[in-house]
Amino acid sequence: MKQFLIVISLFVTFTALSQTKSIKNSPPLTEANPETVGMSEERLSYIDDAVMESIEKKEIPGAVALVARKGKIVYHKAFGMADYEAKRTLKKDDIFRIASQTKAITSTAVMMLWEEGKFRLDDPISKYIPEFKDPMVLDSLIEKDSSFVASKADKEITIRHLITHTSGIGYGFIDGDERFKKIYTKAGIIDGFTTQNVTIGENIRKLAKLPLHHNPGEKFTYSEGIDVLGYFIEIISGMPLDEFFKTRIFEPLDMDDTWFYLPKSKHKRLVALQTLKDAQWQNYPASDVYDPDYPITGAKAFFSGGAGLSSTAKDYATFLQMYLNQGELNGIRLLSRTTVQFMMANQIADLWGDSGTFHGLAFGVNGQKGQDKGGEGSIGSFWWGGYFNTMYWADPEEEVIGILMKQTMDVKEDNSGWKFRQVVGQAIDD
Repeated sequence: MKQFLIVISLFVTFTALSQTKSIKNSPPLTEANPETVGMSEERLSYIDDAVMESIEKKEIPGAVALVARKGKIVYHKAFGMADYEAKRTLKKDDIFRIASQTKAITSTAVMMLWEEGKFRLDDPISKYIPEFKDPMVLDSLIEKDSSFVASKADKEITIRHLITHTSGIGYGFIDGDERFKKIYTKAGIIDGFTTQNVTIGENIRKLAKLPLHHNPGEKFTYSEGIDVLGYFIEIISGMPLDEFFKTRIFEPLDMDDTWFYLPKSKHKRLVALQTLKDAQWQNYPASDVYDPDYPITGAKAFFSGGAGLSSTAKDYATFLQMYLNQGELNGIRLLSRTTVQFMMANQIADLWGDSGTFHGLAFGVNGQKGQDKGGEGSIGSFWWGGYFNTMYWADPEEEVIGILMKQTMDVKEDNSGWKFRQVVGQAIDD
């Protein structure tokens, strides 16, 4: 009886932590006429022109575009084809592989646990994943067998390093340094997603033994560090990453179309990954790197915190609206206003140089120069994208969200992204 009560107590404690009610009670995203939130319906129609031009030029086979302002969806349309080979047209609720858009969700989960006092951002990751103790920096690659020579790094990798891509960890097949592609391939590192029966923990423990690009904190190197944090979330929470996301983020926000692996009932809504060959759109073939059907096939055991999710434009807009609401939606608070505030602060000093943008604790963020370039939103606008040609941004000052979902690989030119962002901004009419 005593053991049963302990189990119930732990369950109640965890359930209480899984979501908290908020004094605020912002409504879920609903559709409204643009004029009611200060946007011009006529000017929003420029999005139609921009997307259709890219389709006609065969830059993209199709797209789903969504714009929201002040918590209201004012534009949500689908264009073109979800699958040319199957002759299936795109629909607004179709599901896309969002790849690196997963990173902001993983970072959010990290900060939720941080708010519970589970760790400090400047803790060494080796405190929780011992294999990362005493990291090494690559000196040279031995070409004949892809072995390497490395020297001890000058400091430990911290959680802050991982969340800001300053840890020095590489990114395998998309790494800018060919040496790391060879080292990761030899070690059998999975860089994003797989249909194999492998867990994220198995992958990260192997990754921990490999050399870094540079000393932690020295440079910004886009990396598999967010996958490390996915495993870290499992360790801290005691839950598989997919279950943590579902119970702590997706269910409270009513994001029912966001999954690592899609339920069978949603398979037909997955958009085909397409490429242009001989002037015709074709489904992208499977390769040694990944299987394009990973959200619906395979062992379904690998939860990539950096790249594994699939979602819809509406679901991702819901996630972003929670941030525009300073951490709350539907009367549920995922993050405090104070946490969101410092997550949007510059966490990498001048490592992005004179770009006018910087990296916070989940997103790229606009500074003064970023705003002044034009077409990229106000100061504080935050943004990112995904490997398969998805993109988003949110502008807290104007209370605007823009999402453009496409699903292509190896396309030489695609101007739809910058055009979409630019024309959304000019549609503000208040």
